[in-house]
Amino acid sequence: MMKAIKAEKKMVATIIESHNINGIISDNRLGVYNKNLPCVFITHQLQVLSGNTTWLSTKLHQKIIKRFQECWVPDNLGDANLSGKLGHTHMYEMPIKFIGPLSRFTKSDVPATYDVMVLLSGPEPQRSLLEEKLMSEFLKFKGKVIFVRGVVENDCHSYKKGNLSVYNYMTSSQLETAINESALVVSRSGYTTIMDLAKLNKKAFFIPTPGQFEQEYLAKRLTNLGYVPSCTQDEFTIEMLETASTYKGLSVMDYEVNYNKLFGLF
Repeated sequence: MMKAIKAEKKMVATIIESHNINGIISDNRLGVYNKNLPCVFITHQLQVLSGNTTWLSTKLHQKIIKRFQECWVPDNLGDANLSGKLGHTHMYEMPIKFIGPLSRFTKSDVPATYDVMVLLSGPEPQRSLLEEKLMSEFLKFKGKVIFVRGVVENDCHSYKKGNLSVYNYMTSSQLETAINESALVVSRSGYTTIMDLAKLNKKAFFIPTPGQFEQEYLAKRLTNLGYVPSCTQDEFTIEMLETASTYKGLSVMDYEVNYNKLFGLF
């Protein structure tokens, strides 16, 4: 980790000199920083959940964040937010600005082509274990399903399996279309995924990656708040999807940012 930070600092110094840079916005890159320029750090992890060592991982992360002039949190300010205690932990002597959830996607008001979209991601072997379980469960499902395996190979390779349209992976534009056209999305509860689904105002069902404390916290919190149902990987059955209609679903809560004021630092 320290080696990567050192390499980033060296590269940043070269870029500043060759491109006459006036400021830096670092998207959670710990070494993308220069003491001679105004620098901003973007993260939702003011608190880093790591089980019994949360206090240490949080302290180390905040120490790095404090090298920057400001920290921008991609979430809403106030109680109606997506990140909970992750992005709403007080940091002394550090300007924190909330910039609303960020997403590459745009919402489209289109009819639902699919009853459910399964969107897999994350590290092995858990990705494969969840794929095997969901593939088996969704073959019992009566509705129309688009199943994205989250495996990057030479081509996206799509095929039909019962009521499932299966893809190895999708490009950003394909994902945007498919999510917009799906009534419900079953996925992991990573923060980027949560922001994407909020931007597209989707109903979802979350299955956090086992052992990933942040995903487990986010899924449980959003379930307790009545936004999205969730369960563990071992517990999931196809019948659980019936509960999704009783939850509110996700939205960005119409959060507005004054970008002229935000970029005033530069």
